[in-house]
Formats: sequence, C-alpha cells, structure tokens
Amino acid sequence: MTAVFTILTVLIILAAVLLIIAVLLQNGKGGGLASNFVAGNQTFGVRQTADLLEKVTWGLVAFILVLSVITAFVVRGGTSGGIDITDDIENVQQAEQPAFPTAPIEQGAPEE
Repeated sequence: MTAVFTILTVLIILAAVLLIIAVLLQNGKGGGLASNFVAGNQTFGVRQTADLLEKVTWGLVAFILVLSVITAFVVRGGTSGGIDITDDIENVQQAEQPAFPTAPIEQGAPEE
C-alpha cells in the first residue's frame, strides 16, 4: 500500500477513537460523563458543553466520511482497475476444476 493510504487510515482510526470519546461524554437520559467534567454552571455551563460535544461529534462523523471516500479513490487509483477479488476467485476456481468432470470409476464389490 502507499504511504498516503496508510496516513489516511491512521487518521480515520484516530477520528473514530475521538468519536467514541465524544459520544461517551454526551449527556443522555442517564446523565453521561459530561456532568463529571463541568461543576454546576460555572465556566461553560451544561448546555454549552452539550452543544460543543454535539458539534464535535457531527464534525468527526463528517471527517470520517470524507476521509473514507478519499481513501477509496486513493486505493482505486493505485491499482490498474481497482481491487476486485472476485476475478481472482473465479480464475482459481476455473483453473482447479476441469470443464467436464468424469464420472467416478466404479470398483467391484469388496471381497469377503
């Protein structure tokens, strides 16, 4: 694989980990982890924290989506016709099997 593909893959993995953290920090019906980081309504307030986490979550989702599409084009452009494993599977199966299989040879009854 190319270096560009590796860099894009690492960025997607990092964004996915950050997305997991952002989702876990959000307030749900049960309270979420965001309440542990903001004491009452001091500096940001609970509402501003929830808005920020929501924007970060959607931003990470969009980032992963865009990087995934770019990565697909990078992989396709790096090979002659894209990655198509079905051609390889069909070629292997055709090479291993004869066109007209022969009937099994019947052997005589076993002697007792």
